[in-house]
Amino acid sequence: MKTVAFIVLSCFWSYCFSQSNKTAKNIIIIYADDHSYHALGAMGNAIVKTPNLDKLAASGLLFTQTHVMGGHQGAVCVPSRVMLLTGRYVNRLPGDGGIIPESFISLPEVLRSKGLTTYHTGKWHSDKASHHRMFSTGGDIFLGGMHFNKDGGQAHPTVYRFDSTGTYPASAKRNSDTFSTTLYANNAIQFLSSQTAKEKPFFCYVAFTSPHDPRTPPGAFEKMYDPATIPLPPNFMSRHPFDNGDMRVRDEQLLPTPRDPGATKKDIALYYGMVSEMDAQVGRIMEALDRAGLRENTLVIFAGDNGLAVGQHGLLGKQNLYEHSIRVPMIISGPGIPSNIKTNGFTYLSDIAPTVFEYLGIKAPASVEAKSFFSVLKNPSKSIRKNIYNVYGHWSRSIKTEDGFKMILYNVDGILTTQLFDLKNDPWETNDLSKDERYSNRISAMRALLKKEMSVTHDNLNIDLPDWGRTEKQKSRGS
Repeated sequence: MKTVAFIVLSCFWSYCFSQSNKTAKNIIIIYADDHSYHALGAMGNAIVKTPNLDKLAASGLLFTQTHVMGGHQGAVCVPSRVMLLTGRYVNRLPGDGGIIPESFISLPEVLRSKGLTTYHTGKWHSDKASHHRMFSTGGDIFLGGMHFNKDGGQAHPTVYRFDSTGTYPASAKRNSDTFSTTLYANNAIQFLSSQTAKEKPFFCYVAFTSPHDPRTPPGAFEKMYDPATIPLPPNFMSRHPFDNGDMRVRDEQLLPTPRDPGATKKDIALYYGMVSEMDAQVGRIMEALDRAGLRENTLVIFAGDNGLAVGQHGLLGKQNLYEHSIRVPMIISGPGIPSNIKTNGFTYLSDIAPTVFEYLGIKAPASVEAKSFFSVLKNPSKSIRKNIYNVYGHWSRSIKTEDGFKMILYNVDGILTTQLFDLKNDPWETNDLSKDERYSNRISAMRALLKKEMSVTHDNLNIDLPDWGRTEKQKSRGS
């Protein structure tokens, strides 16, 4: 019966796709900063208000198991954004992606060579030369990782106007009087309303710096959520139970340890305020797309660069391998995409580039390493990956399997730690099964699987060696 049901379902998806088997001529990618998968109404969060993203999800395909592969230092957003644009895996990004070599042929570069206008506004956390190769035009550009309070924070972001020469001299830098998310949305709206966007195919990349801290939501969004009514997450802890390798990274020092429940609730309230404000700007961009008559010809992709703990497991940042930090929201809507459907197959953010290439009928460059999930767009019951591997630093690795088990390994200053979670019964990762002898064979099998996935993703760390992790404390930068 299961086989018959699968065949019927596959035929149904094939029929649905054939009824709207059109391809967009325009691509818009909206990328959030530190937006965890659970901070979205469409993902079942009844507290956070995200009406525009929920509407976008209802018009397209919501991916419930999209992941950032990880990073080797605190600023996970650096490799995340490079993986998005290049389709590369994290372990072969020089300097975690601070400089993108010319040999990594990016999605916007290829589309630019095909005659598309390539537009960017918002965050850019890599080198200027690669940005110059990728984008033919743009709006306000933020060169850096986060808007620090000393420069006015999110309220007065320090930005440059797009520089066609690619030089961006310090003299051209200015502090905007417009809140960061609003500023970048204004830029995108101006572009989408232009004759250029209406007359010529485009690739539009809107890279928000929200809901990253400093969490200073403007206007009514600051008071939208009452900390007193915010519930603590089920996996809230006053402190992490052991040294995970990066307990003193910048993100983890935003609140004192042990974590105070009241202070954590306030932080969650402000985080949700930032998410809701960003959601409002996404709504404005979608309205502009509709007004310009471009919606029917545009593939819209919304995703987050990495997740965030915000009190879960006693942590605040993304410098860990728990679900809250490696899983991100992803929505795809547009011509040929099924409507109001969720897909649970495993994907990485790096899979977006090869998927867009296949969607547009363009051969992906040889430098692309990730997998296209174009088949999932046609049939959301399909999956392109059976396992998900993640990396953080030189001291932690994880593997997750389709049947819902997840193992995390640590080697911090010679102290080996294993965690095993049954995510189907314990989605908040509160019950570590690694000490239960009944799971010893499971752990052995998952170690073997992890080594296999590490090989596929060019991870040369040997977890069979007793000193495979770092042997002395190192500080990581987090932004």
